[in-house]
Amino acid sequence: MPTESDTAGQCIEDREADEGDRQFVTALARGLDILGCFRHGDRYLSNQEIARRTQLARPTVSRLTHTLTRTGHLVRDGNNNEYRLGGRVLQMGLHLLSNSDVRERFLAEVEGMNCGPNSYVTVALAERAGTRAVYLASSQPRDAIALSIGVGAQLPLFYSGIGRAILVGMGETERNRVLAEACNEFPDHRTRMERSIADALNDYATFGYCTSFGAWKPEITSIAAPCRSLDGRTVYGVNIGGPTFLVSGEQLHTHYGQRLLEFISRIGL
Repeated sequence: MPTESDTAGQCIEDREADEGDRQFVTALARGLDILGCFRHGDRYLSNQEIARRTQLARPTVSRLTHTLTRTGHLVRDGNNNEYRLGGRVLQMGLHLLSNSDVRERFLAEVEGMNCGPNSYVTVALAERAGTRAVYLASSQPRDAIALSIGVGAQLPLFYSGIGRAILVGMGETERNRVLAEACNEFPDHRTRMERSIADALNDYATFGYCTSFGAWKPEITSIAAPCRSLDGRTVYGVNIGGPTFLVSGEQLHTHYGQRLLEFISRIGL
């Protein structure tokens, strides 16, 4: 695992590399950072909160939110001078979903995954977006009581089962780069995130998939495995899980672990 100085050094190197890249458009990158700072459950964010999350100067944020409002990527609440994501962002997301080969293969194969002994399990597919895993598709469990996590939901990359699966599917260099990015965003969580990666790698070596039995939220239990796109460029995560009081870790290991590995072999990795 990289040390704290290694992580800080990686962040500095990344910034210097960006500044030295003549093809890199800093203003565009900052605008994308603003769009990416919205999280699940956020409705409106102020310039002050956006500046805090992105670590950009307030005047810079004000100019960028104004521009993004003009382009339709943000919508401004004139009464409170706050912003929410606009329709152009949804349009981009829909194009992503419609062009995802892994998502198509996931949806074609997922129905059989819900035929196991527990009618409350949910199966989902996610891709990394910054330091989070974003749901691209999810199945509906057979019973009404289930996790209310749908397409577009953002889960913590380092603590959710599906996020951990994405991390173990990366090469070590890329994983360290993502860790550096996360440490820059959450500097007080470095030790916890390093421990989470170690747990995920150990799980993957032992079971062929990762676990998250309350690591993200005490009420959620899941197992997950990495899956690659057909061109090998993108790592996805596929998880099976549900509410802890209805879906136990032991049951997931016993009845769904092998199902998950077989499912992954059919749709990708």
